[in-house]
Amino acid sequence: MSYVDEVFDLVVAKNPAQPEFHQAVKEVLESLRVVIEAEEEKYRRDALLERLVTPERQLLFRVPWVDDKGQVQVNNGFRVQFNSAIGPYKGGLRLHPSVNLGIIKFLGFEQIFKNSLTGLPIGGGKGGSDFDPKGKSDREVMAFCQSFINELYKYIGADTDVPAGDIGTGAREIGYMYGQYKRLTGLYEGVLTGKGLSYGGSLARTEATGYGLLYLTEEMLKCNGRDIKNKIAAVSGAGNVAIYAIQKAWQLGAKPVTCSDSTGWIYDPKGIDVELLKEVKEVKRARLTEYAAARPEAQYHEGKGVWTVKCDIALPCATQNELDLDDAKTLVSNGCFAVAEGANMPTTMEATEYFQRNHVLFCPGKASNAGGVATSALEMSQNSERLSWTFKEVDSKLKDIMVNIFHNLDDAAKKYGMKGNYVAGANIAGFLKVAEAMTAQGIV
Repeated sequence: MSYVDEVFDLVVAKNPAQPEFHQAVKEVLESLRVVIEAEEEKYRRDALLERLVTPERQLLFRVPWVDDKGQVQVNNGFRVQFNSAIGPYKGGLRLHPSVNLGIIKFLGFEQIFKNSLTGLPIGGGKGGSDFDPKGKSDREVMAFCQSFINELYKYIGADTDVPAGDIGTGAREIGYMYGQYKRLTGLYEGVLTGKGLSYGGSLARTEATGYGLLYLTEEMLKCNGRDIKNKIAAVSGAGNVAIYAIQKAWQLGAKPVTCSDSTGWIYDPKGIDVELLKEVKEVKRARLTEYAAARPEAQYHEGKGVWTVKCDIALPCATQNELDLDDAKTLVSNGCFAVAEGANMPTTMEATEYFQRNHVLFCPGKASNAGGVATSALEMSQNSERLSWTFKEVDSKLKDIMVNIFHNLDDAAKKYGMKGNYVAGANIAGFLKVAEAMTAQGIV
């Protein structure tokens, strides 16, 4: 049995009932097979893959808080500090009822390679809780966030571990967490990113993941003889990533016609109205039915169905495994020629392989949604220098980073005889930097 297969079997055996983590590891290891087998003896001797797939630290803790009725509630808190070979742990905090250790490990593992691809000195980590901020009052959210940080603050810091936002964790939640961290430590430092502009946040951070997704998509199309202008884009999600992906798609000349949330989806033949979507989702925190009510030509549908709409480009920006094999077949039959992931692993492995077999340009989230963490790292730099850059400066740096990411993964794919396989290219490019750093630092 090859070293790659041995390590994957070990991961499954040691991490039972964690299918998302297994999926993420399998995808990466399969991509790395050609690299590993070229120097298998060396990697096996150093147990490099075993160290790569094993977090440096896993934190599990309880989060007790009091709701508005005076009832004590208890949630589970997680932080997985996966790999610090190239910098302090960096990755978001997800607040959603679906959160468990396996999901946090899958996200943290992906983050290693995503952060490496940015070219910035940040390692991989992830965290969160099964707390659901939806339907909670501001006071309840604050109570949870303060209790969460009461435990987590012991393990994070500007040069140790720098969490950020994610699903369910926006500016409100980051603000409450940062205030509590400062209160407990007495330190005013860049320990959390995604902060408000009045206390150390970065311009363009809100837009970064969505904008970055489109910058990379544009470059991918350009390098394959295509133009993003006048193309129809299907987008899933209606959160931060989706909203600003839709906005940047319009700015680059494409026409985004869909969005979705947990209960249904919108098809707007005239193109999604960004300002209306922001009003519904960012201001009112309402359902997409309100978008349809305010926009007569828009069609609202219950459940799932974004990928049934005829499009040129698909941008899954909601959650993991939202785009399955049937969806992929529908997209291909409708003429979709490019898919770039805005969420973390939103496409199943079977769907990814189907896209690749049918010559659809496909870029994995660890590359195409790296704009968020890249701009978080830029926020860290501004905090360290006690500076604040303009929106234009940050946006320009973001675009350069995303263009470089595409060329790095494209070059890696070509170097190892897998031209056009951007999944393999992203994994290989991300891995080589981390592996070199791990080897240089000894057995730690």
